[in-house]
Amino acid sequence: MGSFAAGFPLNNLHPKKNTLENQLSVGVIGSGSWASAIVKMLLENLDMVNWWLRDPEAVEYLKKYQHNPKYLQSVQYDTDKLYISSDVEEIVRRSDIVMMVTPSAFVARIFDEFPKELMEGKHIVSAIKGIIPEYNAIPARYFHKTFRTPYEQIAMISGPCHAEEVALERLSYLTIGCKDQDFARQVADMLSGRYIKTSVSDDLFGTELCAVLKNVYSIAAGIFAGLGFGDNFQAVLVSNAIQEAENFIDAVNPIHRDVLTSAYLGDLLVTAYSKFSRNRTFGFMIGKGYSVKTAQLEMDMIAEGYYAVKSVMEINKKFMVELPICEAVYNVIYEKISPVVEMNILADKLS
Repeated sequence: MGSFAAGFPLNNLHPKKNTLENQLSVGVIGSGSWASAIVKMLLENLDMVNWWLRDPEAVEYLKKYQHNPKYLQSVQYDTDKLYISSDVEEIVRRSDIVMMVTPSAFVARIFDEFPKELMEGKHIVSAIKGIIPEYNAIPARYFHKTFRTPYEQIAMISGPCHAEEVALERLSYLTIGCKDQDFARQVADMLSGRYIKTSVSDDLFGTELCAVLKNVYSIAAGIFAGLGFGDNFQAVLVSNAIQEAENFIDAVNPIHRDVLTSAYLGDLLVTAYSKFSRNRTFGFMIGKGYSVKTAQLEMDMIAEGYYAVKSVMEINKKFMVELPICEAVYNVIYEKISPVVEMNILADKLS
């Protein structure tokens, strides 16, 4: 087993009751609700967390009032255990493990001009639930190509888990996907706690792709709900969606996996049904008659499925998998076909 930067071996990371000298440093890149939830989880186990927030004013507010001014405002942070900065290079320099928790649409903007050598030797953990739109690439592939980080040093956090329920300390579940199972377990240990249960998987690509697709299916669920379709139909939609996801993921990365486990089906269910799902909310507004642009302006958070569906359709030109649900969402969002017309066509295809 290899070592992290700064000469710390992997199995030196035991988050509970460690001294700062023995701990690997962890940095979180992101300032939204999911980043805020992950920082909350990490602070349960680590003595210090480095945290990058894009807005310098948010940094100063957090330092002064111990709350994120915009997201999960009920969460109070022990700022004595936080190093907070709006300088992304500084946070990366200070961190052995870099957790990426920004919307996928902003990743390239943050890192395209970033000094690539600063990421050398780092381990990357992605909590990004989307495709990097400029490259039509899942985050693991983007970080591998951009920073030459080996896939064994890249992990992915999947749910089912909403940031809002983490803030409320409701029992939640995370799966850490990584080819290196020792590293996956280390990340799982950093995040686990009284209300967070964790498991590990070696299916890095499958869990990432499912996290992308479930946002598209959640938009579909929201559109149908906005159009007045009921619970009976939603059950049919979700059961078809997991089959569609399995077909696509198996075509892209053909390994053995069980998509009926929580990292796949569970993550889809919570995103398709929960009132906290921003993608479902986005779809619901479209189903109610909002234009795509108006729905985006009304929401204070990014609906990852908006970007994901376009990239999925581009990627699928190579694999040619039948994706009727993704195609219907794409037609509504990008081809501006009436939701009533498109979703009724899709409803006739489902069984």
